[in-house]
This record gives sequence, C-alpha cells and structure tokens, in this order.
Amino acid sequence: MNAPANAHSNLRRLFFLRSITVGGQVLVIAAAVLMFDTPLPLGAMGAIIVLQTAANGRTWMRLRKAAPVSEAELFLELLADVGALTALLYLSGGSTNPFVSLYLLPLIIAATALTARYAWAMAGLTIACYSALMFFYLPLGHGHEMHSNAFNLHVLGMWANFLVSAVLIASFVATMSASIRGRDRELAIARARALRDEQVVALGTFAAGAAHELGTPLSTIAVLTKELERQYAADPGLREDLQLLRTQVDNCKRIITSLTTAAGLARAGQAKRQSVEEFLAGVAEKWALIRPQVRLDLRCGGAGAAPQIVGEETVRQTLINILNNAADASPHAVEIEGTWNVAELTIEVRDRGPGITDDIAAKAGRAFFSTKAAGRGIGLFLANATIERLGGSVALFNRDGGGGCTRVTIPLTRLAADA
Repeated sequence: MNAPANAHSNLRRLFFLRSITVGGQVLVIAAAVLMFDTPLPLGAMGAIIVLQTAANGRTWMRLRKAAPVSEAELFLELLADVGALTALLYLSGGSTNPFVSLYLLPLIIAATALTARYAWAMAGLTIACYSALMFFYLPLGHGHEMHSNAFNLHVLGMWANFLVSAVLIASFVATMSASIRGRDRELAIARARALRDEQVVALGTFAAGAAHELGTPLSTIAVLTKELERQYAADPGLREDLQLLRTQVDNCKRIITSLTTAAGLARAGQAKRQSVEEFLAGVAEKWALIRPQVRLDLRCGGAGAAPQIVGEETVRQTLINILNNAADASPHAVEIEGTWNVAELTIEVRDRGPGITDDIAAKAGRAFFSTKAAGRGIGLFLANATIERLGGSVALFNRDGGGGCTRVTIPLTRLAADA
C-alpha cells in the first residue's frame, strides 16, 4: 500500500468533508436564529466559521503541492477541526447542544486513516473537550432549570454514551484499520512476488529456447576450432588461443546441458548432500572454468563443523552470477567467504571495484536494473528471486577499504530439507 498517496487522498477527503461541514454550520445557525428564535453570539460564531473557511483554503493550496502528506500533518488538520467545533459548542450550549456528538467524526477519521497512537490521542482530546463543555459554556437559555435534575441526568447520560463510543472507536476501528493496512501490504508483496515469478518463468522459457538453439552453432564452432588446431599446429601461440577457445566452447555446452536438465531434476532425490565447504569449493571450481583470468580467494568457517546441505543447482548458479558481477567490477581478483551458525548460512562475495552507491543498492535486484552499459540486471534479479524463494535475503553494501560486497543469507533448514 502506498502510504503517502493514501494520506494525500485522506487530506483531500477531509477538505471536502470540511467544506460540507462549514456549509452545514451556516445553515444550522441560520435556522436556529430565524426559525426557532434562538439567541446566539453571531459575531463570534461567524468569526470561527471564517477562520475555518480560511483554514480550508490553506488545505486546498496544500493539496496542490506534490509533497507527501504525513500522518502528523493530517492529525493537525483534525485538531483544527476539533478546536473549531469546541469553540462553536462553547458558544451554543456546550454539552447540552445536540450536535455535540459531532466529536465522533474526527475521531472516526483518525481511527480509520491514522495509526493507533493518533487514534487514542484523538479519543483523549475529544473526551477532554466534551468533559470541559459540561462545565464551561454559554447556555442557550431554554429554561432547563424547571427540570434541572432530569436534564442534568440526560446530559450525563449523553457524556457517558460518548465516552463508551470514543473508546470503542479508538480500539476496534483502529485495530481493524491496522489489520486492513497490514493486509494491503501483504497483498502488495504477494502481487510483486507473483509478477516476479511470472518474469522468472518467462526467463526460464526463453533460456530453454536459447539453449536448444545454441546447441548447433556451438557444435559447429567446436568442430571448426579442432580443425584450426590441426591446421595451425606449428604455431604455438595460435594453437594455445584455439585451445582456450575450445575450452570456453565446451564450458558453454556444459552450461547449456545443465540448463536443460537441472529444471527436471527432483531436488532431494537427485542432488547429493555435501558440506558447505564442498559446495562452495564446487562453485569456485566451476566459476574458475568460466573466468580463468580472475583470481578467486575462497574462505570458509563457522560455529562447529561445516553443516551438510543439499547443493541446489539454482543456488549454485546464483552464486556464479554474483561472482560474475564482482569480476566485472574487479577484473583482477574477487573473494568469496562462507560462514555459518546453527540457524543460517551466510555467503559474501567481495570485490575491489568502485563500490556501490545508495541508488544502486536500492534498485539492484529489480527486474531489470543494471549498472552495465549493455546489462539488463538479470543476474541480480534471479539471485533475489532464488534466495527469497528459500527464505533468505540478498544485500549489497560497500566494504571497508573500497569495493563492494554482496551478502547472501539462507536459513540452513531450507538447504537441509525440501524447499
């Protein structure tokens, strides 16, 4: 749920409601004077209504600004309404005025639109104002002294009714509103997760199609490379380059084969259990074949013996993607360190590149954001999707001494059993 946008909408609704209220107040005062011949201090009441209108004009100007509306600002607007209502009631009978129940209106708005602390603050304020109006007010002069005991009991009953209503609204309505806001946040997260899953499925479909299409040209390149090796066997430099090219082609074919088979494997049934150290060593070995020119330093350690995990292929590929990003930023050397405790496994990939700005850290992992000129951000997006599916998290930050660090945290229970 977009809280700033909702607060802006709530302020707009308050503006229109206040406009209706001011118009209603003018009509009620006019009816009381003209139809019921009720003596009222029209000058003072008119001044209050003018102030309300001016305040509403200021609210209208505020709504034309793009700046977000905070909860405190909306609460102050409601305080102004409570103050105006209290002044009008003081001038027209106080707690004996039948419109004293209008105190419930700002309380309901606070309970539905603001958090619980503001709702309870508004409840305490309206109860205090109502209570004060039982003792301090200008009487309407209807001669209630003829039945003062009964009327006083009636006014006391109205106050007790308002007290109960205020407490109920502040408790139940505020709790209900908080639940609704929480549900909206969960729905927004679920929608974002569903969209991300759709994008992952689409990427998987394209990857499968690309893997199928790339098989033939890679085989052709491999055959031509072998022919060129035989043809230029007398040139050691060129033969070495061709061998490196053939090695990379074989790596590409191996990656494509794993892409087409990994999705069909039953994780617990096919993947073997191994220690964290063995798993990370396998990741480092596989990545070294892809980026042999980059030095990789691997360290492992933690509380107790290395835990046994099921080395899921998606996690392995995620770490390779992160290592590739680190190598792009720091082409000479990168580091990977795995640590563990009884609850979770933490893997950090560090580089000595230019570092990570706050904007990059906030946007990284979204589909698709990349700092590379030709990049699409797919690597970090898939890393986030994979790790979050396992109940973990991916964090980017700057390391001491310069460079960036990508920290992957995964609960060990999700690696030790079926996800």
